[in-house]
Parts: sequence; C-alpha cells; structure tokens
Amino acid sequence: MRHNKHLIACLFAAALGGNAVTALAASVTPNADADLYRAARLHKGGDTPAAVVIWQKWAQQGNVDAAYNLAVIYQNADGVAYDAATALRWYRQAAERGDKASQFQLGLMYLKGEGVPADEAKAHEWFVKNRQEHLHHHHTAQFQEWQKQARALIDERDRREAYAASQRNGNQVLAELRRRAAMVAEAAPATKVASADPALR
Repeated sequence: MRHNKHLIACLFAAALGGNAVTALAASVTPNADADLYRAARLHKGGDTPAAVVIWQKWAQQGNVDAAYNLAVIYQNADGVAYDAATALRWYRQAAERGDKASQFQLGLMYLKGEGVPADEAKAHEWFVKNRQEHLHHHHTAQFQEWQKQARALIDERDRREAYAASQRNGNQVLAELRRRAAMVAEAAPATKVASADPALR
C-alpha cells in the first residue's frame, strides 16, 4: 500500500508505544493523510471493507494514493475479490493524474490483457506517458530562461578556467624563456674570448 510521510511517522511512533501514536494522531489534522493512514491500518488488521470505504471516499475526490491502493487490492485480490476491471479503472484514474506507478501498472495490464483486450500500442502509450507529459516543459518561457542562464554560467566558468590556464601556461613559457636566456648569457662570454684570439682563426 502507498502511504506518505505521515504514515512513516505514525509507524515510527507505533514502534515507540501507544502513547506516542495517540499524541501523533492528535497533532495530525483530519485530512487525506490521516484517513489514508487509518485505512492502511484497517486493511493490515484485516478490516479491508472499512479501508475500501475510506479509500473510495478519497479516490473519488481525486487522491491518487487512494486510487492506487484500491487498484492494487482489486488486482491482487488482497482482502477483496479479484476484479481486473475495477483495478483498471482505479489505475486509470491515478494514471491520468500523473501517478507514475499507476501509469506503469496500467501499461502492464494492457500488455498482458488483464481486464482489457491485450493492446501493445496502448501499453506503450502508458509506459511512456510520464516522460511525454514532462517533455512539454522544455518549451515554456521559464525553462528557456533557465537554459539561457545555465549557458551563461557555463560560458563564464569556461572563460575563467581558460584565463587561469593561460596564466599558468604564460608563467611556464616565461620561466622557460628566462632559463634559455640565462643559458645564452653564460655561453656568450666564452664565445667572445674565443673569437678575440687571432691564432684561432
């Protein structure tokens, strides 16, 4: 079953003792998170019909976690009778709201022909739906501005690195020229002495 951060906190509190659970439950306002946690506890305790009522309430209001949980229990006959059509319906509801796991599961159901006639094209559509939904962001003005800023930052970094490299290279070249000049300066007086001797001509 899918839960969120409140469920994790509640489970941690349950491990610490009953008083911690009571205190934590009092601090969480009655909302989807608290209800989904309660439904998960009911389901785990064997009271799946009560959990289904809670999940259906929130799924009908558009909560993808509740819809996903309903789909999972109907697909796996976990506390309810196996019903692929109902699982498909709940997966579709969550998938259409952008839930990645539901999109994938819906793709698998179409691929295997579970609850619907097998349809590879429809399966592929659901497998790639999430990626396609997020590609449109590349064309927004905000994304274009971010790309422009990123390119400017990268160009500035490259210029700084090139300047630092040229400084290092310049210093190395200068040191090499000084070394060669020193070698020439040492060899120059010996050459003058040798050419000044007329017998060596």
